[in-house]
Amino acid sequence: MEAFHPSLAFPFSYIFSTATSAGPSASLANTISSDPWMDPRIWSRLPRQLLERVIAFLPPPAFFRARCVCKRWYGLLFTNAFLELYIQLTHRQRHWFLFFKQKSPKNSYIYRNGGNSSNTANICEGYLFDPYELAWYRLSFPLVPSGFSPCASSGGLICWVSEEAGPKSLILSNPIVGSLTQLPPTLRSRLCPSIGLSVTPTSIDVTVAGDDMISPYAVKNLTSESFHIDGGGFFSLWGINSSLPRLCSFESGRMVHLHGRLYSMNYSPFSVLAYDVAANNWWKIQAPMRRFLRFPSLVESSGKLLLVAAVEKSRLNVPKSLRIWGLQSCGTTWFEMERMPQQLYVQFAAIENGNGFHCVGHGEFIIIMIPGSGKALLFDMCRKLWQWVPPCPYVQYGGGGDGDLHGFAYEPRLATPVTVLLDQLTNPFQSFSVVN
Repeated sequence: MEAFHPSLAFPFSYIFSTATSAGPSASLANTISSDPWMDPRIWSRLPRQLLERVIAFLPPPAFFRARCVCKRWYGLLFTNAFLELYIQLTHRQRHWFLFFKQKSPKNSYIYRNGGNSSNTANICEGYLFDPYELAWYRLSFPLVPSGFSPCASSGGLICWVSEEAGPKSLILSNPIVGSLTQLPPTLRSRLCPSIGLSVTPTSIDVTVAGDDMISPYAVKNLTSESFHIDGGGFFSLWGINSSLPRLCSFESGRMVHLHGRLYSMNYSPFSVLAYDVAANNWWKIQAPMRRFLRFPSLVESSGKLLLVAAVEKSRLNVPKSLRIWGLQSCGTTWFEMERMPQQLYVQFAAIENGNGFHCVGHGEFIIIMIPGSGKALLFDMCRKLWQWVPPCPYVQYGGGGDGDLHGFAYEPRLATPVTVLLDQLTNPFQSFSVVN
């Protein structure tokens, strides 16, 4: 087996450093050399197919460390046979989270009328969180152009949207391998719409809704448009959907995809906007205790739509709390599933101090981030366990909110074959011009 040469050029750039310690490497090497079960004369004869099968089961951090062993292991990521094996074997989902630094409002979604803006800055890195090991990793995004912000996640891909007002350009990025795939621009001019994404092994669905620019001085939530492509050969390039409900006042934010439907919070008063992709139909769902909610968020957890919010009913002598509701199968009513222990909520409220919080869910986990503090709570729905998340070691908190994180549910994947379908519809990504 050929030794890995340190000067070998990487086809993409990534930083996969961990915040946890692996222990003394010298001690580990001595243990391996003295262990008869690790005799290299035995393991060097391991069949190549069996070895690749073992590597395919490795979690991403271990996989990328293993690629540094030799050229052959390094090249596995570019071998169709290995990627096909990887896709067949990785049935167990990893419910991880990917966080990015939150841009300050003055630097994001700036309306520009043909001019350049010096405030546009590229988000160059993200922070991957493993809720099972409570470990943080850092990922770089060197190929994402300036003027794009992350807006949605599904199927191992992150969707980036252009910040400049007008028809929106979108990019699908695989953070693990650094790939970029361009989507055609939207039809309508918008400022900062809400965006929903659903990626399956055979299809891609994207919905962009709200913030229609009906004049240079007016933005309203009037329409939505959808993009669809699938392995059966059917595609729809930004067809205009049915009109949004009257008095729709949802602010720019993410949508939650579940069972062929997209859900988003609606404000003043609180309700939930729902969109059935197949039926092309929008409607409203009344939120629970809508008059007493504070900072509500929608999350998907283990196939259920959940609403997480603080509740304040001081006039009715009900203790303040943070609650989690689930949408019942009828699709119109909610039931309370969990409530943060009162003693923990007192600590949480003291840190939050009325400044708000935001949530993201994935699998059995829900993370509640408190902006400006570096603090976050992790709730395990299966074990009914609340615990504080260790601060991200790569972020300096404080100083005007530059260290605040907002996150997405993320399932790491080495390959997403369905993106190959987009190559038939769009020009190469190099057609984008990078804004300095």
